[in-house]
Amino acid sequence: MFEWVFSLDAWMTLLTLSALEIVLGIDNIIFLAIVVGKLPPKHRNKGRILGLFFAMLTRVLLLFSLFWVMKLVTPLFSILGQEISGRDLVLFFGGLFLVFKPIKELIEHIKGEEEEQSHLKASDKLWFVVAEIAILDIVFSLDSVITAVGMAQNIEIMILAVVIAVLVMLFASKPIADFVEKYPSIKILALAFLVMIGCVLMLESIDIHIQKAYIYTAMFFSLVVEVLNILALKNQKS
Repeated sequence: MFEWVFSLDAWMTLLTLSALEIVLGIDNIIFLAIVVGKLPPKHRNKGRILGLFFAMLTRVLLLFSLFWVMKLVTPLFSILGQEISGRDLVLFFGGLFLVFKPIKELIEHIKGEEEEQSHLKASDKLWFVVAEIAILDIVFSLDSVITAVGMAQNIEIMILAVVIAVLVMLFASKPIADFVEKYPSIKILALAFLVMIGCVLMLESIDIHIQKAYIYTAMFFSLVVEVLNILALKNQKS
């Protein structure tokens, strides 16, 4: 079962898969920062930890459902000559949600409207946010899981890569969430990033492929410019 421990190729695969999961988890961390920010301050750390735990659980369950996951790429029906698979439906509706939710947040933020008071108890709202994170993680991680199945032969390597990526996300998520919450302009940038990711997922569902590296590069450049603006404004005030 653990023969791979003595294989250099297996360790290289583990490092590659872990890096892939971490890079593809950037959008997940940003979504996590936005939705956890809706919780009362005392519940945010708990929501972040539980959300990532259940996100890890959903990824592991996907890996244990390899047969089902691979069947997702089988066409179910056709629309205007375009074959639609289960994967396409997951990406389309997940992308649609990712477009709708951040745009709603952006409109509220620009109008300066306070979030409507929810009739849900704080504990109920916490579990609602955790469920939202776990379900959206399936959309975020579906392609990386399919890629992992093609790259690694051992389920142990794939699960270990997921665990490593989630641990990295756990340590990175709090400072990123605090940074996003502290600066409204960064929050707008994060919301715009999620809208863009949602559009990319919807395009992926109809076989229009856009390299995420282009999006990450553009957003990183925008982030650098925004951070420079923040520093400039701080220097002007001091």
